[in-house]
Parts: sequence; structure tokens; C-alpha cells
Amino acid sequence: MSDQKPKKIAIIALHGSLDLAYPPLILASTAVAMDMEAAIFFTFYGLDIINKNKNKSLGVAPLANPAAPMPVPNIVGAMPGMTMMATAMMKSWMNKANVAPISKLLDMCFENGVKMIGCQMTMDVMGVKKEDLMDGVEIGGAATFLDFAVDSDISLSF
Repeated sequence: MSDQKPKKIAIIALHGSLDLAYPPLILASTAVAMDMEAAIFFTFYGLDIINKNKNKSLGVAPLANPAAPMPVPNIVGAMPGMTMMATAMMKSWMNKANVAPISKLLDMCFENGVKMIGCQMTMDVMGVKKEDLMDGVEIGGAATFLDFAVDSDISLSF
């Protein structure tokens, strides 16, 4: 029997767009599948990922997104309906590649013990209530996350 502690990954999710919701959820769910401990600290717009009223409508903004497969001039990206079109394209790509949707990745994280922390300070600043967040989210501040992250093997931010 080994006395070795499991490896840990600490992730900060600070963006609430669809394209930036995937990395923290995929990495955390994969980490726990590899017998690691994982925590995601949701702050600022990242709170939208765990907001049960907003997480089903996360979008991808084409405006000023140089990583878009077909760079969209800002004048076109600002036109009505372009965010909806870019979001539909990303969802289609993910579906064709058999990537789980955000809702399924969230379920996997909760079911497999990923520590999901909503930032209390950001909630106060942005008027987000605990009841706006999914069941199972822990509310805490920077100290709550840092207590987990201080001895993490991997730390990432998205």
C-alpha cells in the first residue's frame, strides 16, 4: 500500500464563452478519471458555466476572434446573428467529433468528485445568487481555491 498522495490539478475558469468552457471541464473530468484530484474555481464570467440559468446558452463571439477558422472582419462579426452562427458552428464541430456537450461534461465533473468552487467575491460584484448556480457548487473565495491549489501538481487558467 502506497502512502503517496494523489496528484492534483487546480484550474481557474474566468471566461464564460462556449469555446473556453470546454478546456477546464474536459481537463478536470479527465484528471479525476486518471485518479487525480481536481478543482475548478469559477470567477468573473466563468461563473456562467455553472449558472443553471446561463450555461445552456453559452456562445462564441466571432468579433475580434483571430483564432476563428475563417477570420471574420470586425464589421461582419458585429452584425446581428453572427454570434449565434459562430456558436452553432462550434456546437456542430464538437458534435461531429463526438465531444460531449457542456451539460454532459458538467454532470461528469459533479458525479466524479471535481471540486467546483464559485467565487464569492465575483458573485457579490455581479449580483449572482447561490440559487443561480448548479447544485453541488461550493461557494468560496480566493483562500478556498488557494488552499486546494497550494500543493497542486498542475495549475491552469482559462
